[in-house]
Amino acid sequence: MYCVKNVTPDLYYVGGSDRRSPLFEAAHPIPHGVSYNNYLLMDEKTVLMDTADRSVAELFFENIARALNGRELNYIVVQHMEPDHSASMGHALRLYPDARIICTAKAAAMIKQFTGIDVSARARLVKEGDTLETGRHTLRFIMAPMVHWPEVMVTYDETDHTLFSADAFGHFGALDGALFADEVDFFRDYLDEARRYYANIVGKYGTPVQGLLKKAAGLEIARVCPLHGFVWRRDIGKIVAKYDLWSKYQPEEQGVLIASASVYGNTANAAGIVAARLRDRGIQCALYDVSVPDPSYILSEAFKYSHLLLASPTYNNGVFVKMENLLHDMAAHTLANRTVFMIQNGSWAPNSAAGMKAILEGLKGFTFAEPVLTLKSALAAGQADEVDAFVNAICESMGGNA
Repeated sequence: MYCVKNVTPDLYYVGGSDRRSPLFEAAHPIPHGVSYNNYLLMDEKTVLMDTADRSVAELFFENIARALNGRELNYIVVQHMEPDHSASMGHALRLYPDARIICTAKAAAMIKQFTGIDVSARARLVKEGDTLETGRHTLRFIMAPMVHWPEVMVTYDETDHTLFSADAFGHFGALDGALFADEVDFFRDYLDEARRYYANIVGKYGTPVQGLLKKAAGLEIARVCPLHGFVWRRDIGKIVAKYDLWSKYQPEEQGVLIASASVYGNTANAAGIVAARLRDRGIQCALYDVSVPDPSYILSEAFKYSHLLLASPTYNNGVFVKMENLLHDMAAHTLANRTVFMIQNGSWAPNSAAGMKAILEGLKGFTFAEPVLTLKSALAAGQADEVDAFVNAICESMGGNA
């Protein structure tokens, strides 16, 4: 059965939430689900913003039918062609054969690639600043290439000051009955999932995100309607400020993400001791065993904190495989501007620090700090002074007292 909600008197939410799929993009765990958002503008002309993922397609089409209430669908605006927003595109094109498609040239090509349907006869290809008059509303199209695909655009309703932001400002998590971010304690309960979504889905594309933020800064925005997650109508500046930090690769907090790889527990023990000493000094820490949580969570924490402490045993004369995978993920998402400390372990030839540095040293603004704390099999009782010096160095790098 349908589930339609009003965003404004003539703008309807017609999307849905998937609470059953274990992974997003077949990669990232979504234990709390994810929403796939669509919006239907009911003006003199009716406008559907994007289509939907297969997981919510049945509800999506029921919602559209309910909101249209017998009226024709005049336009489908295609902002993003990734299949979580276009898997039902083919069915929509057949169900509403008279609806015109509003999209970029790149999106039109992708429609044919994904659906096999050539929409050139019914498509209006738009570019930066083009507008669509629907009656009371004027929709302006703003190009946002590589946020985070090349065909992306966002849509600004000049009448009601609504920004349809495509994948920007989204987050993991089903909506669970709420529609607006101010209906929940977002920054307590959802910020981590917003950061994890950004870091893993959009994080590589900081420069294009900065470009979009600059365009958005020139708009009067009363609400933001993303393709995932809650609609923003209050405190918009707070989530924009987070995106500004993340896309500049600037940390949210002074603190240390401790990512520890350990085969038999000895490297983990050393990481835990250092974490305890840092806490004693008032330093915020987050400690993860890289073999346990999905890497998406640890990457998100790397976007949050100013410092990284990487602890790994030497494995096949290199870096332990789980740590190696995490570091390649960090490099792929172009994390920048972090200070890195390292703990290495090896029973006969400890050299994992060199391997970790080799993976990350091409990243912009990375500082590899000394000393490296070296273990031979396990942290020895006689290394207390080395541990103290290591902790002191971390504190000094954060502007604290040794």
